[in-house]
Amino acid sequence: MPDTTAKSRKPRIALMGEFSAGKSTLTNLLVGLEPLPVRVTATRLPPVWISHGPAAAARVDLRGLETPISLDAIDDVPLEDTAFIRLSLPAEALELCDLIDMPGISDPNMPAEVWKALLPDVDGVIWCTSATQAWRQSEAATWKSIRQEIPGPNTLLITHFDALQNDRDQARVLKRVVREAGDTFQSVFPVSLLQALSAGDDMDVWKRSGADAFVENLIELLVRWSATPQEEADAPEAIASVLAREAARDRGRNKAPQPDNLLQGRVVPRRVKRERHSARPERARLDLG
Repeated sequence: MPDTTAKSRKPRIALMGEFSAGKSTLTNLLVGLEPLPVRVTATRLPPVWISHGPAAAARVDLRGLETPISLDAIDDVPLEDTAFIRLSLPAEALELCDLIDMPGISDPNMPAEVWKALLPDVDGVIWCTSATQAWRQSEAATWKSIRQEIPGPNTLLITHFDALQNDRDQARVLKRVVREAGDTFQSVFPVSLLQALSAGDDMDVWKRSGADAFVENLIELLVRWSATPQEEADAPEAIASVLAREAARDRGRNKAPQPDNLLQGRVVPRRVKRERHSARPERARLDLG
């Protein structure tokens, strides 16, 4: 049954898309731990539900029974009677939301029923589409069939954006994806996730990767998600406080705009208007400590 208490708990964000579209890399970026247990990125996994807490894992079977498992045994779980893997990690980003890393939607080894069973528990989706094959018909068809079940807001990431050969190709792909899918997502961001992961403290690389705008927008959405009217009014200050944690050692730098030689408005969020603040995240991940 759909969860009717969404406004009284942290939002649950599903990471979705085709196989190898960058969902596991996105998980690493958002969680910000180095490294995540290596087997979390194995290919034949049921959904992995990641929450804040001490590092631990459990298998949840089709009857809802949980069995603790070793972090090193995550990809050994039997797929035929596993609903999902519950994983807890001490990452501060997970204090803002739960992440549900879904299997690839077209994985022939993973029946769609496996991930569709969790959709009633999902509040919003970050959909990853690979820039080299962006927004395939299979993706469009799957999203059309489920998006009415997802309250949102929902975000579309065009991943592997650095794999496109030149600015012209990047602009062409971005324009097409925005035209074909932009109306069904609140935000569309082109990103290079591996570049963002490797940026470390290099803000220029972090911004060029496209992750800067995406992460700031995500933080804003999460802060506002379940806000009361008073909290909504105070949201700009709360957002600035979160961003300031990462910017404390970098206050002298200005945020560079996204390159405008690709396409005006290459980042296409339908964002709530708010005050601007000088604080910006410093490192290439969403660990908010």
